[in-house]
Amino acid sequence: MKRYAGLLKYFKPFGGNIALYILFTILSIVFGVVSIGMLIPFLDIIFHPEKRVNILPGSTQWNSENALQILSYYLTRIINKSGVITALAYICIVIIVSIFLKNLFLYLSYYVLSPMRNSVMTRLRNDLYSKILSLPIGYFTEQRKGDLISRMTNDTWELEGTVVNTMEGLVKEPLTLIVLLGTLVFLSPQLSLFLLIFLPATAFIIGRVSRALKKQSNAAAIKSGEGLSVLDETLSGLRVIKAFNAEHLLRNRFISINDALFQVKNKMNYRRDLASPMSEFLGVLVLCGILWFGGRLVLGNSGFSLQPAGFIAYIALFTQVINPSKALSTSFYNMQKGSAAIARIEEILHAPLVVTEAENPVVLTEFKKSIEFRNVGFSYEDTVILKNINLKIEKGKTVAFVGSSGAGKSTLADLIPRFHDVTNGELLIDGINIKEYSLSSVRNLISIVTQEPILFNDTIANNIALGKEDATETEIREAARIANAHQFIVKKENGYQTNTGDRGSKLSGGERQRLTIARAVLKNPPILILDEATSSLDTESERLVQDAINNMMQNRTSIVIAHRLSTIRHADEIIVLQKGEIVERGSHEELMNQNKYYRRLVSMQEVR
Repeated sequence: MKRYAGLLKYFKPFGGNIALYILFTILSIVFGVVSIGMLIPFLDIIFHPEKRVNILPGSTQWNSENALQILSYYLTRIINKSGVITALAYICIVIIVSIFLKNLFLYLSYYVLSPMRNSVMTRLRNDLYSKILSLPIGYFTEQRKGDLISRMTNDTWELEGTVVNTMEGLVKEPLTLIVLLGTLVFLSPQLSLFLLIFLPATAFIIGRVSRALKKQSNAAAIKSGEGLSVLDETLSGLRVIKAFNAEHLLRNRFISINDALFQVKNKMNYRRDLASPMSEFLGVLVLCGILWFGGRLVLGNSGFSLQPAGFIAYIALFTQVINPSKALSTSFYNMQKGSAAIARIEEILHAPLVVTEAENPVVLTEFKKSIEFRNVGFSYEDTVILKNINLKIEKGKTVAFVGSSGAGKSTLADLIPRFHDVTNGELLIDGINIKEYSLSSVRNLISIVTQEPILFNDTIANNIALGKEDATETEIREAARIANAHQFIVKKENGYQTNTGDRGSKLSGGERQRLTIARAVLKNPPILILDEATSSLDTESERLVQDAINNMMQNRTSIVIAHRLSTIRHADEIIVLQKGEIVERGSHEELMNQNKYYRRLVSMQEVR
């Protein structure tokens, strides 16, 4: 159960609630014991006159027999003074008040528990989402999107259903058992000794049966994540699936995963559902043992200190032990089942932050001189992606990265906004190592336009204003004009308040790309990174987008990644990358005169 120690920090703000919950729970249990446990001895006195006590016991020893004698004396006084019917009425009133108080305190315990339980899950989800936002880009290249969504949804729901909701069982039921067992020991220490032999044995049996739940629950969570991944890929690639008649292939893949999930969940539920009936059977088994053992002692006149009425009360109280025992065993099963969900969530919460802030970061308020790579190398795990990069990008210049796929162009550009950190050498902005700046201040000076335009399911205006929350309508419209987007926006039914749909599905590729450019323009950064921003567009859209890019690049430092070499002919410097190294550099004319790798690339694209 060490796995649950990490959850304790979420309960710290609720110390008062926990204390009140324990207090109300104890009071509820005590009044429950009074209402049921004392009923049988009282009725025994009413219906058997020979058992009435007319003299107050003089013994000061506090044990079960003496306590029952004292209670019997006062009940006898009521009978002698007001009659049996009045005494019975008093007993009914005591039971009604006890049951009312029991349920009142039970409700109050739930009342103080509910906000604590909901707050724990809310804060856990917030922390999980915040951690996902703070993790480096490289973390997500190794993870399935569906699995991450499963951890954020299914695993947190599992945790809420099987752990947090059973926290009350892990507090209430043990307290109930302690009070009930304490009362049983008070009534008869000898008979309770018999209990101590059987209860550990039943707990051992339950523990053995539940041990496999964690492994099965983890397998179910993995299969659930795989199913979500297939669903995500299906929704994203539905056009391709239909075009290649691959529905049957994808259907079989999903059904296979779903059937495997079905089998695992069946095995898991078989064990979990065994908890309640097995604990009830074991409880009745112990009850019968007590009935046989205690009955022999009472009926055999063996000097047993417990009288028949007290023995009946003992049996009645022990029957109340069965339900909390069942609930506790179910909670224990659920804790084992939820342990796998915690482990999967903690993998994200404890994932290392490779890109971290300095202890006292410098705030970069203005880009003044240059971006410089000094002997920069970058590796991901055992794979070397960049090595020995030496490059200086002066303010106001346009530098283009070209090369074959996998040459390291995007990785080199991603080092500037610190999506990754260099593993060798230094990256400096204005002569200071980028790691000494705060992350937010570095990224405030950079805008990125990617090959795939990323839009959110929101209005056009809100998508443009993503990097500037306080943007005015005038600023948004001006940015759209610079990006050649204003004309198509105003033609939409709701203009700037038109919803873009999921991932911008209601817009064409060129429209989506121009909105991302408008977003970059509105942010008005001194540094631009353009990652193949026109490579996926048709000729007309490319011209409009390229015009928008040219407007945006004016008076800015630009890093351009391009496959279409025609778009970077006028760059101040072109950096040719091959296998993570710079193999050529210079202007378009200089590289053409060198007649090497760049010229071959140009020739293949028939650029003149």
